Amino acid sequence: MFQILVHIANSEPVKLDVDELPTPTDTCIIGRNPRERNDKEFVWVDEGVTTVVFPWHRINYIQILPMGEEEPEFPLLFREDK
Repeated sequence: MFQILVHIANSEPVKLDVDELPTPTDTCIIGRNPRERNDKEFVWVDEGVTTVVFPWHRINYIQILPMGEEEPEFPLLFREDK
């Protein structure tokens, strides 16, 4: 499972849980547990809704969030403490 941050045009980003990352042939993003970046619930999501679908044409970009204590795949030299 992956956590992604979906940046939707003219809207706040939405954090979602997805089983697979989207592919170039997808026409939409289907995700579970929609929430704000800080894990608070959105007011526009009705009570009991656990899955949302966003059409690809509304999405500006997607960030794949790190899960747990995973090490990055590439060195982040500008972030190392000296």
